[in-house]
Amino acid sequence: MYTVLIVDDVAAMAEQYAYDLRRLASVDARVASSGDEALQLVATENVDCMILDLEMPGKDGFAVLRALKERGADFPVIVYTGTGSFDRCVQAMRLGAYTFIDKADPVERVAREVETAIERRVLIAEVTSLRRYAAEDTALRGSSAPMQKLKDAIARVAPIPSPILIVGESGSGKELVARDIHRLSGRTKEPFIAVNCAALPEQLVESELFGHERGAFTGAHATRKGAFESAGKGTLFLDEIGELPLPAQAKLLRVLEERVVVRLGATRGVDVPARVVTATHRNLDDDVKESRFRQDLLFRLNVHVLRVPPLRDRLSDLPELADHLTAAICEKFGARRKAIAPAAMELLARYDWARNNVRELRNVVERMVIDSDGDIIGPEHVPAELIGSGGERAAANEARTFVERKAEAERQIVVEALERNEWHITKTAEELGLADHASLLKIMRRHGVSRR
Repeated sequence: MYTVLIVDDVAAMAEQYAYDLRRLASVDARVASSGDEALQLVATENVDCMILDLEMPGKDGFAVLRALKERGADFPVIVYTGTGSFDRCVQAMRLGAYTFIDKADPVERVAREVETAIERRVLIAEVTSLRRYAAEDTALRGSSAPMQKLKDAIARVAPIPSPILIVGESGSGKELVARDIHRLSGRTKEPFIAVNCAALPEQLVESELFGHERGAFTGAHATRKGAFESAGKGTLFLDEIGELPLPAQAKLLRVLEERVVVRLGATRGVDVPARVVTATHRNLDDDVKESRFRQDLLFRLNVHVLRVPPLRDRLSDLPELADHLTAAICEKFGARRKAIAPAAMELLARYDWARNNVRELRNVVERMVIDSDGDIIGPEHVPAELIGSGGERAAANEARTFVERKAEAERQIVVEALERNEWHITKTAEELGLADHASLLKIMRRHGVSRR
């Protein structure tokens, strides 16, 4: 349920708006009697829309708008004032207000304006999220066999509301997999809430996940929704779930079983229909044996398991990834478009990227972009620590079959040869010693290789 905050120093007016909006717009309406109180509330609680009176003693509506702008608040603000004060409303819109209404307007119009403003905010957030997702350093780029297997698995399980556990090394793109699951789940109009369990202070874990009531503990000055409530009917992504303390694991298990959250300090539960997706780089089975992770919770979380392949297991995707990252970084820095020379690409392909996978590749590409003055990034721009440090891949390859390793090696050879020959099919076929270009095209089709 969305939250609307009505800010008016006339209590009767604010309460009437709150009552009517709860009835007509099906929102959770809150009331603040001053500009200062409103700013305190938005600093501690989630607000989806604000109705703001411009004429208030002390900190008036204009001062509130300026403060919200400084804080980078992203929710729509609908201002209202007395009849005939439209010039002031226009001035307020220049300060960031979404629209304005008249105090004499019927409440049905006010409810429509609120619903439209919230729908617009949700739509903008969704478009922004999709643009960010499309531009991110995504590990889901690539058409190698391991990546195609992962994409097929995502497409199968995304529409199913059951919990999903994403397993993969650090930097391999687990959150991006979770975002793809959300995008394909049919819940795109609902929120995607990501929580890094490893980054939560132990004393605040339960408050962050499940919320708290005012006065529940020292410093709890206002009621706050937790991540489960904020996710609504959308997707809650719990990254590094293996770092969650045991007491929080017990409460999480109960929430997953009952689909109800009880905020700290509360006695009444709140339904939480969010779909839960978790991720970890740890071996949770080992953690269960060491009593660091609850087995019953693991059974709840791993209904479906998706394994994100490390970059070293799909090095044939590296040229596509590196080219994409180069373009994105050049655009980010406002630099002219650069290209990575085939010789430099081959040096990158010899490295195993075991430390941080795609994230490590992104950092290396950024360094190369900065270090190169011309339009071509050559082998001299490849960081020295990568050259001759391919690492031992034998241990990492043990879990892969001979057929899988052979197929990936063949695909990598073909892609690197195509890059060297600027994707000229006949020249590449001659370099590889193939009978003709048709033989190369057949191999390319078998491995899903096509020019990006």
